[in-house]
Amino acid sequence: MYKSKIAGLGYYVPERVVENEELTKLMDTSDEWIRERTGIERRRYAKKHKETSTTMGVEAAKIAIERAGISKNDIDFIVFATLSPDYYFPGCGVLLQRELGITKSECGAIDIRNQCSGFIYGLSVADQFVKTGMYRNVLVVGAEMHSMGLDFSNKGRNITVIFGDGAGAVVVQRNESDSESAILTTKLHSDGTYAEKLSMILPGSHGGYHNDKHDFGVDYGFDYDIPYGEIFITQKMLDEGLYYPQMEGQFVFKLAVQKFPEVIGEALQEVDLQTSDIDLFIPHQANLRISQFVQKRLGLSDDQVYNNIQEYGNTTAASIPIALAEAWENGRVKEGDLVCLASFGSGFTWGSVLIRW
Repeated sequence: MYKSKIAGLGYYVPERVVENEELTKLMDTSDEWIRERTGIERRRYAKKHKETSTTMGVEAAKIAIERAGISKNDIDFIVFATLSPDYYFPGCGVLLQRELGITKSECGAIDIRNQCSGFIYGLSVADQFVKTGMYRNVLVVGAEMHSMGLDFSNKGRNITVIFGDGAGAVVVQRNESDSESAILTTKLHSDGTYAEKLSMILPGSHGGYHNDKHDFGVDYGFDYDIPYGEIFITQKMLDEGLYYPQMEGQFVFKLAVQKFPEVIGEALQEVDLQTSDIDLFIPHQANLRISQFVQKRLGLSDDQVYNNIQEYGNTTAASIPIALAEAWENGRVKEGDLVCLASFGSGFTWGSVLIRW
């Protein structure tokens, strides 16, 4: 077994800054209301019809590749995590490969649809590929363009104020030196019991299906006498905005603050370390209140935790790589540090990663 390490990292956020005050002109909300419930002060929105999850991922990837000291042609495999792909299919992995101009090598590419936990899952996949010797350099990208799919009316305000656009990337590389730098362990979990509590179920192939256990509780306007192929989207769905994401916030909050400490403790136990050994904890930037609650549960000081949701909002699969790259640029991540990454999100899925930098 080889050791794998993060050899390079980078991030990209769009130029347009959207302050909370700007959203008050579109829906019944306030800067105070948003800050109190989420900790968010502003977020970034990409350029409509000019930027996508792929194009932002490309910019982050270029930086990560350069910092890893390799060329784009050295990439052996691509892992792309997003819930906001450019197309329904194909996935963003191959689009990123094309935009980077590395199609001649015909390296493999996969997409991960684990929403907020997407980057953690992607990092674990890359770690296994490198440790087993299958690949030497794996590019992992997390990118999201939420702004194209949010409900900017009062009906959608509780969700819309949370999300922003951006991308982060890392190169996971075989460590052939004597340094201790390595991904120590990754822990992944899921429980689909309450999948619809945080979901975007339309459009989808279920066609309005429901049963006693999973009644979506909404009349989508499907006419079951219409032939297949003509019921993917209905007028009722369009008129009532039923294709926007839905979330039961309190339910998600309670589950998140339970699973975060559990999965972090599991990782620490495997490598015989304690929370006090963590030099920097970077949680998924879902809600500042969740991060603060978890920080308190773990007994970590402010110096041991990095949050940037105030500036970028929740960028889902991109949030951890953006925060990690920014923390590294700001000198918060140094050689020899024990870095802990953890996420929880839709599915529900959650996971953690321990890294000796």
